[in-house]
Amino acid sequence: MNSESTVNAYLRSKVMSATPEQLRLMLIEGAIRFCNQGLDGLLRKDFEQMCSGFASCRNILLELTSSVRAEVDEALAKRVQSLYTFMYLHLVEAGFERDADKAKKVVDLLEFERQTWVMLMDKLAQEQNNGAGSATASSTFPQSAHSAGSSDPDRQHHASSHATISNTSSHTAQRAALSIEG
Repeated sequence: MNSESTVNAYLRSKVMSATPEQLRLMLIEGAIRFCNQGLDGLLRKDFEQMCSGFASCRNILLELTSSVRAEVDEALAKRVQSLYTFMYLHLVEAGFERDADKAKKVVDLLEFERQTWVMLMDKLAQEQNNGAGSATASSTFPQSAHSAGSSDPDRQHHASSHATISNTSSHTAQRAALSIEG
């Protein structure tokens, strides 16, 4: 077994054994990585790299959008989907207009999303270790978002929006996570 197939086997195992929360984090991190690759291509005028990176990021944004659960809170789900749609459209515009500032805005939003998601995962793990948490992210994150200690209402609102996120354990999400880890 060569080193590339060993790495692929490791990554496949990592994705297949990941919790729904970890899968979502992998998707967010992949979106950041691909958006940065596209931005780098744009800045270097390597438009093939730009198109490839932005396309991969857009595909992940579509997966993140499709995993929002409207049955938890329909109004909140629409706002979260609107955020992902905004990033998607901003990335399309960045590619067509060759606008690095628009691409950087998407990277910044994704990095904030990642920070928020990690904060919520840490809070969930802490609550589960204390025996106070539930087994699913969708029922724990609304409570933890308000008790996370942030005095910034926008951060609290953004964190609480993850109440509508599904347990991203679908086969599609696993395949997408596998493709971004490789």
